Amino acid sequence: MNIDFTTIIDYIGTFAFAISGIRLASAKRFDWFGAYVVGAATAIGGGTTRDLMLGLTPFWMHQPSYLIVTGLALLFVIMFGKQVIRLNNTFFIFDAIELGLFTVVGIEKSLLAGFPMWVAIIMGMTTGAVGGVIRDIFINEVPLIFRKDIYAIACILGGLIYFACDFFAVGHITTQIITAGSVILARIVAVKYHISLPVLKGNENQ
Repeated sequence: MNIDFTTIIDYIGTFAFAISGIRLASAKRFDWFGAYVVGAATAIGGGTTRDLMLGLTPFWMHQPSYLIVTGLALLFVIMFGKQVIRLNNTFFIFDAIELGLFTVVGIEKSLLAGFPMWVAIIMGMTTGAVGGVIRDIFINEVPLIFRKDIYAIACILGGLIYFACDFFAVGHITTQIITAGSVILARIVAVKYHISLPVLKGNENQ
């Protein structure tokens, strides 16, 4: 197996997203297997959805190491559970970083498969955000992207910036860094300053 920069990003993101799912599963008192399933769904759910939509075999079926990485994330939480809880804010930053990295992975895999940029932007958002949707459904919470938080919108912003960098022939690695950085910054700024989209109001009695 060739290990390139995108693959390294993918593994780091898998580990971090798995931890985010396992942490929430532990708060719901899931057993180890249930926590592993939630962690795996969080880590590979977005990429699996992307690959199915692109007509590709889901990536983890070619390389089981992603499932192993999820197992390592479960072991990490089991061994360092109290420290993980104390590092809640730190892991928010880590999650924001991986949201940006997964967005880049989704965009580049879509372009490599021969799809146009507008599809790649949607697939970047799918890769970054859908795992969190599946996680929240599994733990019986309203998915984060359907609440006020700037989450999927940050991925779309990153995709547009990737498109702009590509249009102006910015170097490949530089484009990756700028794109991921824009997603990370958008997510952090939105949470820090409580920036959100307007809520669609309706009559709860209807």
